[in-house]
Amino acid sequence: MPTRFIGDGYWEIISRQMSIVTKSEQQRFKDGKATVIGCGGIGGETIEMLARMGIGELTLVDKDAFDLSNLNRQTLANISDLGLDKSSVAKEKVRLINPYVKVSTFSEHVDESNIDKVIGDSDIVIDALDNVLTRVIVSRAAKRKGIYYIHGAIHGTMGQVTVFDPDGDSSYEKMFNLPSLGRELDDETLSDLKKVTSGVPPVIGPTPNIIGCLEAIESFKILTGVGEVTFAPRILTFDLLDFASFSLDEI
Repeated sequence: MPTRFIGDGYWEIISRQMSIVTKSEQQRFKDGKATVIGCGGIGGETIEMLARMGIGELTLVDKDAFDLSNLNRQTLANISDLGLDKSSVAKEKVRLINPYVKVSTFSEHVDESNIDKVIGDSDIVIDALDNVLTRVIVSRAAKRKGIYYIHGAIHGTMGQVTVFDPDGDSSYEKMFNLPSLGRELDDETLSDLKKVTSGVPPVIGPTPNIIGCLEAIESFKILTGVGEVTFAPRILTFDLLDFASFSLDEI
């Protein structure tokens, strides 16, 4: 890193947003820890925006490697990254964007055996996933450990974002009326959950990237205390092919 960026370089990087937040509010963001589970379409944009806004610490989780089919939407990917671990590429991109962010990675699949290790003592867990079962595992762990859980999902040109307060009455399973609610994740429950996810969803580039940006700004609002967080049961939805695209509803 060039010597002119050493010292107060962090504050120079984020200087353009300092008319939006106070220094103490930004310091809270600088002290914040976020875990992003999924480093693809949604997660890649979330990670980049968190780094550019000056998050203090990131844990990046993804077991997959980049392939050609990722290039239509995953902004961390390019031709030279094909075959490389997504979490490792994401870590390097963060280093090039904002070297003041502390980054750790997990290149493994998230399940009940490792979720507590993965999310650790994070302030926020961000869902950049593509399946319901892992969301259930992550959301349960976040609530149990008193961590905010930010949910984001896409299908084609549609997207949705909401935030679950660990101290609130709502939960991911309750809000979406999932068959796992109140049940152990045994074989029967897992079978029921698999019926909820109908294969790999179609997607066009802007959709996951908008969701990633929205999840990043929800993280910013939670950690700084600035603005109104989209807490469940409210949910922000949109369809990019609909003239009246964005809607804030309660379900």
